[in-house]
Amino acid sequence: MHPFLKGNLSVNNDIPHRVFHGGKVRQFQQEHGKGAIDFSANLNPWPPAVPLSLPDDLISSYPDDRYLLLKEAIAERFHRPVEEIAVGNGSIELIRVFCQATLSRGDRVWIRNPTFGEYEMSARLAGAIPAGEWQPAAAGFLCNPNNPTGELQSRQAVLDLLSPAKTLFVDEAFIELSDINQSVADVRDPSLFICRSLTKSFSVPGIRFGYGFGDPDLIERMEIIRPPWSVNSIAEQFAIRAFSRYEQLEQSRSRIRAEREWLISALRTLPLSVHPSDTNFLLLTFPYDVAPLCSALSVRGILVRDCHSFGLPSSIRVAVRTRGENRLLLEAIGECMR
Repeated sequence: MHPFLKGNLSVNNDIPHRVFHGGKVRQFQQEHGKGAIDFSANLNPWPPAVPLSLPDDLISSYPDDRYLLLKEAIAERFHRPVEEIAVGNGSIELIRVFCQATLSRGDRVWIRNPTFGEYEMSARLAGAIPAGEWQPAAAGFLCNPNNPTGELQSRQAVLDLLSPAKTLFVDEAFIELSDINQSVADVRDPSLFICRSLTKSFSVPGIRFGYGFGDPDLIERMEIIRPPWSVNSIAEQFAIRAFSRYEQLEQSRSRIRAEREWLISALRTLPLSVHPSDTNFLLLTFPYDVAPLCSALSVRGILVRDCHSFGLPSSIRVAVRTRGENRLLLEAIGECMR
C-alpha cells in the first residue's frame, strides 16, 4: 500500500484521506502572519504575460459547458480535433474523471512510484487497486517528467508502454518547462490519454485549468462524467489568451535550464545528494529524516516540499526559482545543516 494510505482509511474503508500537496504559502501566511518564499510549488518563475479583462456578461451568465471556443483554441495550438479534447478544473479533476470513465471496482492499475499521489487516490476512489509488479492492469499512470524526481522519459520510451490491454494516462504537467520534443500530445491511440495543465507553465495555480487529449469515445465519457461548468469563465478566458502566447514558453525553458544547472552546481557544495532533473524542480536527499529540516527552513520563511508522503523521508523537493530567491534557499539550507 502506498505510504499516504497506510492507516488512513475512513470508517467505511473505501474513501482514503486526502493526498498531501505543496503550495501552502497562503496557509503559511494566514497562520504566521508573515510572507515566505514557496519552493514547494513548482511554478514557472518567468511565465509569459497574459493580460486579462472580463466583460460583465462573462460573470453574469453561465459558461458554455461545451467550451467550444476554448477547445477550438486548444485544437488550433495542438492540431487535435475538438472531439479529442477534454477540459477540467485543473489536472486533478481530469485524473478523477479519467478513473471514473475507465475503471471499475476490483480493477488493477499500474503506477510507477514514487510519483504524484493523486493517481492512486483517484484510482482507489473509482474502486481500483494498485497492481503488483507482474499483475495485469486495466490502466497505467505515468508522470513525465516525473514528480518528485524530475526524471524525463523519452518519447519512444513512453510509446513503448502503450498496450491494447490497458489505457495509459500520461501526465505532462511539467513537460512544457522541460523538453516538449518528448511529448506524446500529438499521438492518436485508443489506449492513450495525455493530460496537461496551465498551472505550472503559466504560473497560475489559482486559475485551476487542465486539459487533455484522447480517443473521442473516451473524451465523450469523460465529458459526461465531468461536473457541469467545472471550468469557470475567468479560467476559460485566461486559457484562450494563454494559448495565443504558448510559443513564449521557449524563453522560459531556456532560462530554467540555465538556472537549474547553476543551482545544482551550488547545491553540490553541501553535504546532500542532488538527483538529476530535466525540469523546473530538484529532489534533494539528506543523510537523515528531513522533518526537522523542513520546520527549520519554514522558520526562515523558506517553504519546501517534505517528501514523506512520496515514501521518501530523507528527501525534499525544491522548485527552481529566480537567482536571488535561489541564493536565499542555499543560505537557509546551509544554516540549517550546521
